[in-house]
Amino acid sequence: MIPVPEEVAPQRSAWRVYAEPAVLRMLVLGFAAGLPLLLIYGTLSFRLREAGVGRPAIGFLSWVALAYPFKWVWAPLLDRLPVPLLTRRLGRRRAWLLVAQGAVILGLLSMALLDAQRDLPLLTACALFTAMAGATQDIALDAYRIESAGVERQAALAAAYQTGYRFGMIWAGAGALWIAARAAGGDAYRPEAWALSYAVMAASMLVGMLAVAWTREQASGSAEPEGGAPPRHATLLEPFADFLRRYRWHAVLLLALVSSYRFANIVMGVMANPFYHDIGFTKEQVAAVSKVYGVVMALLGGIVGGALTLRVGIPRMMWGAALVSSSSILLYAWLAARGPDLTLLVVAVSTDNFAEGIAGTVFIAYLSGLTNRAYSATQYALLSSVTLLVPKFVAGFSGIAVDAFGYAAFFCGCAASGTIALTLVWATQRYVPGQRFSKR
Repeated sequence: MIPVPEEVAPQRSAWRVYAEPAVLRMLVLGFAAGLPLLLIYGTLSFRLREAGVGRPAIGFLSWVALAYPFKWVWAPLLDRLPVPLLTRRLGRRRAWLLVAQGAVILGLLSMALLDAQRDLPLLTACALFTAMAGATQDIALDAYRIESAGVERQAALAAAYQTGYRFGMIWAGAGALWIAARAAGGDAYRPEAWALSYAVMAASMLVGMLAVAWTREQASGSAEPEGGAPPRHATLLEPFADFLRRYRWHAVLLLALVSSYRFANIVMGVMANPFYHDIGFTKEQVAAVSKVYGVVMALLGGIVGGALTLRVGIPRMMWGAALVSSSSILLYAWLAARGPDLTLLVVAVSTDNFAEGIAGTVFIAYLSGLTNRAYSATQYALLSSVTLLVPKFVAGFSGIAVDAFGYAAFFCGCAASGTIALTLVWATQRYVPGQRFSKR
């Protein structure tokens, strides 16, 4: 059964939870988690488009981000293997966090030294390495978050994580674009400008490493699986077997929902920055509106989503969040038809990001409730991987779709795909035990 809060929390406690130390700690760690993805995904796509790389190639290069949905492959290692020297001093989760963050810094520095026009294959390889390091950081951080508080606090921790993550995205998006624009002295492509930008981003990862080093308490990681503690000889497949034993045939329906819930927004995200570039917006405009204002709206949505989830419960929020997040993409289709209207860009970005913030928070809380805490790293990695695998694979063909049908039709198609998630939310709440609305 999935633990879903069914009682409405008092309004005063719904907001006071954000002042708790564990929640504030997750805010800082979320910032470090938010840096790598944009730098190998959205910001990189703008860098490549400015360097003259074609839209189909940009779409295919977005597959380096498939490291995130495939992180379940090595997630069991983080549940089982200690890091020499560090694990004894810091604990298993914090030790792996430090190793992953150091690898992200190395990857970003490597990307800083390469020219997108001359060294595209090597730049792609370094982006893949950075993606794998960022995915490893996510594995350790998700496990740390799940193990550091009970189910009743997961929505608040998810909101703090999302808020910190969005601040990291502001810096990796707006910050990186602003630094590159100032260093280049205009909108022309200059490799040295992007080198400075990525070097600053690498240095910014030190914030996360300091947060890990200065955190005294350790996540316990000692919770036992339902039905007793796992034997010492449990295989790496045990976390997956546990999930199937607990949900039986319902696991198929749950995984279908997980794989479709964020589909629309992930697929459209690959072409967002090329769209801004092609329609005529400057780096400064994209940085200010999409990467600052939009991310602020997203973190506000995350905070509101966390509070609403505490008050009305996860099942109800799954409906509303899926509906508004997919529908908001239609505003980009309107923008594509209208042209470079800065006011409409603000409306589209603010609406889409606020809705995405709400959806992201409730979905993290939902996935957390599906895990067994004894296998939290592996099972959460599996679920979050399923979330990303199908949409990121399909997103690789987004450049071809835009070249064939245009941006407006592409965005309309993404919005329409949200009906799949809504149908599966209904199906899981009807047929899977523990998923229905409360009776109050």
